[in-house]
Amino acid sequence: MIVHVPPDLVARLREELERAGSREIGGVLVGEHIGDAEFRVVEMSVQRSGGSVACFVRRPQAHRRFLSRFFARTGKNFERYNYLGEWHSHPLFSVEPSSIDLRQMMQIVEDGPQAPHFAVLLIARLRGKCDVEIAGQAFTTHRGPLRIDLRISGRPVHDPFGPQQRTTRGKEDTSCGA
Repeated sequence: MIVHVPPDLVARLREELERAGSREIGGVLVGEHIGDAEFRVVEMSVQRSGGSVACFVRRPQAHRRFLSRFFARTGKNFERYNYLGEWHSHPLFSVEPSSIDLRQMMQIVEDGPQAPHFAVLLIARLRGKCDVEIAGQAFTTHRGPLRIDLRISGRPVHDPFGPQQRTTRGKEDTSCGA
């Protein structure tokens, strides 16, 4: 599975991680299906509460409005635009999922007939002053995490979800504000 993340969302992650400091934060990822097992993250929610230095407690109710707006904006075209998964930070630890992370993601994909077919988990942290380190896994029913091919890719020129940018595959804006 390939998951593209636009540079503007990486920059937003950087800002949110800086703001949170040593406290874990997270949110929901929504995206677009752009090819066979290939997806593009188009938006993310941010939950700034519920985290400590070693734990993030996701609050699904906090993201319902975000998801409702996204689905309304995409005309409820669920085959093309849908929930991709979750993200959270590990400011003091590696970007590998903890045993709690693994259990929570499996619960999401095994949550009955309304469960998604798969869910992506991105874990991020600041490395140094400017760099954002991100790792991702995909979860499916009865199958543990599979590492995904995570790519920082510019948004299409006419993307309704973010800044108008030319596609810059594989490049990330690594500049930090002074």
